[in-house]
Amino acid sequence: MAENKMAWLERFNRDSGIKSSIIVFGNTDDIYFDALNSGKYGNLVELLIRNLKNKGYEKIVKWDRVSGIDGKLSDKIEIAEETVQSGGNDYDLGDDDDSSYEQNTNQYPNPAEFFPYMMQTIKGGSGKTAFILDYSDFIFGNANSLSDAERQYLTTLGKTLKDSQSYDMLSPKFDAVGNIVVLVTKNNAMIPPAYYLNNPLVSSVNIPLPSRSERESFISENKTCLKISQNIDDKKIFDDLVDALDGFSLKEIVQLMKLSRQNAELMSFEKLINLYKYGEKVSPWEELSKEKLAQVEERLSRRVKGQPQAIDKVKDVIIRAYTGFSGLQHSAKQKKPKGTLFFVGPTGVGKTELAKALAEFVFGDENACIRFDMSEYNHEQSDQRLVGAPPGYVGYEAGGQLTNAVKEKPFCVILFDEIEKAHGRILDKFLQILEDGRLTDGKGETVSFAETIIIFTSNIGAADVNPSGMDSKQIRETFVSKVKEHFVTELKRPELLNRIGDNIVAFNFISDPNVFIQIAKTKFIAVENFVKEKYKAILEFDDENEAFAFIAEKAGIANGGRGLLNTIETFIVNPLAEWIFMRSDGVEGRRIKITLTKSIFEFDFA
Repeated sequence: MAENKMAWLERFNRDSGIKSSIIVFGNTDDIYFDALNSGKYGNLVELLIRNLKNKGYEKIVKWDRVSGIDGKLSDKIEIAEETVQSGGNDYDLGDDDDSSYEQNTNQYPNPAEFFPYMMQTIKGGSGKTAFILDYSDFIFGNANSLSDAERQYLTTLGKTLKDSQSYDMLSPKFDAVGNIVVLVTKNNAMIPPAYYLNNPLVSSVNIPLPSRSERESFISENKTCLKISQNIDDKKIFDDLVDALDGFSLKEIVQLMKLSRQNAELMSFEKLINLYKYGEKVSPWEELSKEKLAQVEERLSRRVKGQPQAIDKVKDVIIRAYTGFSGLQHSAKQKKPKGTLFFVGPTGVGKTELAKALAEFVFGDENACIRFDMSEYNHEQSDQRLVGAPPGYVGYEAGGQLTNAVKEKPFCVILFDEIEKAHGRILDKFLQILEDGRLTDGKGETVSFAETIIIFTSNIGAADVNPSGMDSKQIRETFVSKVKEHFVTELKRPELLNRIGDNIVAFNFISDPNVFIQIAKTKFIAVENFVKEKYKAILEFDDENEAFAFIAEKAGIANGGRGLLNTIETFIVNPLAEWIFMRSDGVEGRRIKITLTKSIFEFDFA
């Protein structure tokens, strides 16, 4: 039963008999199974009130800084009329008759009024009083720069705790519950550490997201509310649904049930979850087909030349994701990214280009490839740029660059370029992504990477590998060996290497002149399109093959495709730009012929 699985509630009940204060944090906005209310589901404050009453507390006050004391949820307080001085204001605590209780309803919304009231209540009472401070996230500001008023709240709260429990060992009331202050907050970091650190009077109880057994029990009890195309009474379908909702709160599951009833056409729970999480019924992965996958090698080869082994490996990853086998050997929940690849090889051979081509093929848009230059993350604190600064630090509200990007585009290729240049602390973040398919940002929001492909690129070993005298197989084996050595020996992080597995893809040196010529032609298309769009002119070569053979020879094998770009810029783009600049008024609508003469490109109107 669900009630036996709520370990946090058992700890709360245990601590409520011995502590002066309990900070309840985490998944505090959910609904919870309440064994003391006929097994119904209710909100947290109602659950805590019932358990505190069951523990022996006679008077319970629920307060927040918007409504003050909530008369609907708080028990009446028996206190003699006294005057509490705070900031020059008088506070009438009232009597214990119905009329005074109604007058006290929704009183003291200002903490400057409520905290002295709470302290006086505990001092003047006979014990067994519980205060529940809801929305405690909003009581204090930055713990490093508390205002004088906030320091006063904290001091008053601390003094209140000293009078909350009895420590008279010989007193007959020693075993009875004392007074207690319960702070309910989503994030316990919003409570000043001075309140609870090394303070034996205070304990912290974290409410986690619902466990599998809690989700299973809740869905089983309310399955008639869920309208899907599958038969939920089938145990396998039911179990798959429960697993698919890992990380969901019970409130979110209720919202999912409501969403399932909005559409006349029933859909599978997989599509329903996609619709709820991403606003799309069908993921791009489901839109892939055998016919499209049959074209993957040809499509990728249009942009990446001379790397058939790398393209073949990428094809395997896509097919594995399409058929649903990604990460299946690790977990039936399949929460890992759709694929993980580690591209290694010399510079300028198409590693980044293949990542972009893959994004275009799967997601229909090259911009679905989100690139992070890891040379920008070479400092120890750089991980805060990826996932966001902790609460209280500058930039906390902005979140992290990586987590924000994935929240905006959950279906994408994430490219971590030149991963070897990142600080070792950054790599620890990838362990969680590759293992669990999720990452929690600085604001406490969990981001799913389950619909992404993760690609790392690296030049590890490029300076040590000499292509002369080695065949392509030997070159690939050497690169893979260098990567393993880097992670195991230098970084001492073999666990990350294990997460990548057999997905290290070594790129070849481009040694075939014909491949260089093809790459050069492909890269020059952008120049032709630019001239056509801006100047309404057409570029044409007197002898295209001769021109690009010259470019390939000048670029040299060692510099790869990036060397081709530099050579094209030096020998063609720069002189062409100067030539057009001198004749800009007469270029429109003309054809410009490019001729190679004695290692120099000349231009003239055709």
